[in-house]
Order: sequence, then structure tokens, then C-alpha cells
Amino acid sequence: MYTPATFARQVGVSVKTLQKWDRIGVLPAKRTVTNRRYYTDEDLAVALRHPHQPKRDRKTIGYCRVSSQAQKPDLANQQKMLEQFCRQRQITVDEWMMEIGGGLNFKRKQFLSLIDAILAGNVERVILAHQDRLARFGYPLLVHLCEIHHCELLVLSVEELSPEQELVQDLLAITHCFSSRLSGLRKYRKALEKALRDENSAQDQNEPHT
Repeated sequence: MYTPATFARQVGVSVKTLQKWDRIGVLPAKRTVTNRRYYTDEDLAVALRHPHQPKRDRKTIGYCRVSSQAQKPDLANQQKMLEQFCRQRQITVDEWMMEIGGGLNFKRKQFLSLIDAILAGNVERVILAHQDRLARFGYPLLVHLCEIHHCELLVLSVEELSPEQELVQDLLAITHCFSSRLSGLRKYRKALEKALRDENSAQDQNEPHT
């Protein structure tokens, strides 16, 4: 289900154009029980075939990532492998995204830029050396996001481009994360116990003595 604003971005027209199409019967909007307009994937397919639909230049993006500066030379190796793959498939890459950052970090600048472009409907396909180049965990969710925004994910699945050192670093990051949480919980528990002791002490002092 798409809201008019989201659907307009997908189709590449304004919301006013959608409203006009709805009024004249070119692309009638569906309505919720509260009379709000919405659209479906079937509507999207119809809209993209509409003769008045402006042609959109959707990109093919090659995304390469390593976890640390020490692994920076592997970025070139990833790009080289992807370029060879694209030549074999006769695919033109419009943009290369090269990034240094952990696969568990979802706040990576290039990663967020890529996701924003996919959600905006500006990416036709993303090419990866291995699925964990995009994210160490949560990859199925990213696949789902690409599918509903009609973005193809092409993955070489070249295992040697996923260094074992990175997996070790990610495991250490997970351990550190949970250790920090446990430490925080212990501090919180101590603060709570102190607050309860102080409250009980205050109540004892306020109780009248017989």
C-alpha cells in the first residue's frame, strides 16, 4: 500500500497529477474506510506504463565496503571483480559507492545514501561482491525493501572478498555492545537500589515515633 506522496515519488509525478488522474479516471485511487487515497503495486505497474509518465533515469550502483582502514586495499579488489562481472553481463555502472565501516553499523554515510536513493525509486539495481558488504545482519529486510521499490540486487557471492578478520571484528563489536549494556544495567540496578534505600530511609524518618 502506498500513500499518495510515496506513490508520487515512485511514479515521478506530483501529488496534484495523481489527483487529476483520479478525477478524470486515468488512474483511480483506492480509498480507505476513512476516505483516504492509497495505491497498490498493481497501480504502480499501470502508472509506470502511462504515456504521460516522464522517463526516469534510474541508476545502477556498485557498492563496495571494508570494515577498517587496514583493509582499504580490498576496496579496489572488490571494484575490480564487480567491473569484470558487469562487463560479462554488459551492465553499465552509473555510480560507485566505496565505504569504510563495520557491517553492523547502520549509520554509515554511503549506506544511508544508497538506502535513501532506493526508497526514492532512483536505483534500478545494486551490485555487491557479497551480501555482507551491504550489511552483516538484516540483509533479508534490505532485500524486501529493494523488492518493493523495484530495485534489483545482484550479488557475486565471492567469499574471499569477505575477510575473516572482519567477522572477528564484528563478533568483538557484538560482545562489546552487550557488555556495555550489561554494565549499564548493573549501574541502573545499583542506582535503583540506592533510590529505594533512600526512599525507605526517608519514610522511616517521617514516621511518628510511639
